[in-house]
Amino acid sequence: MPSPVKPRIALTMGDPAGVGPELCLRALDDKALREVCVPIVLGDYGLLARVATACGVPPPDELFSDVSELPGVTVPSVLSIPGLDAAAVSPGCVDAATGAAAYRYVAAAIAAALAGQVDAICTAPIHKEALQAAGVPYAGHTEILADATGTGRACMMLTSERITCSLVTTHIGLRDVPAALTERAVLETIELTAAAMQRIRGHRPRLLVCGLNPHAGEGGLFGQREEERIIMPAIAAARAKGVEVTGPLPPDTAFLPDRLAGTDAYICMYHDQGLIPLKMLAFDSAVNITLGLPIIRTSVDHGTALDLAWQGTANPNSLYEAIRLAARLCD
Repeated sequence: MPSPVKPRIALTMGDPAGVGPELCLRALDDKALREVCVPIVLGDYGLLARVATACGVPPPDELFSDVSELPGVTVPSVLSIPGLDAAAVSPGCVDAATGAAAYRYVAAAIAAALAGQVDAICTAPIHKEALQAAGVPYAGHTEILADATGTGRACMMLTSERITCSLVTTHIGLRDVPAALTERAVLETIELTAAAMQRIRGHRPRLLVCGLNPHAGEGGLFGQREEERIIMPAIAAARAKGVEVTGPLPPDTAFLPDRLAGTDAYICMYHDQGLIPLKMLAFDSAVNITLGLPIIRTSVDHGTALDLAWQGTANPNSLYEAIRLAARLCD
């Protein structure tokens, strides 16, 4: 019998000055990943060669530079994207040039996925300050992906075997969160999370919604009654559509062990509400998924770790898990 076709995963190199290049090199060389997919790094070959020497890992074997060749790639490879002066990159330094390069790799991967040239995208970390220095008008991957794909409904979900959190708002300041919360945004996050977890876990998921304010507002004593005005109506609407969801619960008790054991995914109102417990419990194994896109996108759950760049000590496990999940979602 012929061997099953393995999904082609476009693996973006991330910020060249961070740990992304090392992680990508390790992914290309990992035999277990080769069994489930064909990883194709979109980045700069010269930079990868520099990092391979610095970290003592094997350099990439296969190289091509024409995006039209992507559909025919059957072995781990590098698609070299032009525009970066690899010799000028300083590891661990925030730079407009590396921010611009990281954006080019993501944009190329999105275009390839939309064209059907790859089956999924998996992204290494980018640096938001470097993006801003390069004049890229996005706060992060989620916003880039939503805009490039024309997606009206998208949200950020981080998942692991132990804990899963979806975020109603993402990369904005705390003072801006209440104004950004709407009943529609909360409902869409609930619906997208329910559909994703059904696909990942294979059963009807149990969702828990966190309140925004201390004690979930304490009946209006704290905040501007966001729980009553926004969150509770969204929960009611989701229940009417058949979603198994509870809340809003006080955020300070929502993640207690008994509740965690009975919850498949949390709906969190802002970035750190969900990512603090998630990174405490699953820092090296969680995977970031952008829900609602017309393409599959996963990512690591950590940043560029500039202090570890090019030292050969970066932990690749989150990237490995992200690649494996992307391959599973291609089925």
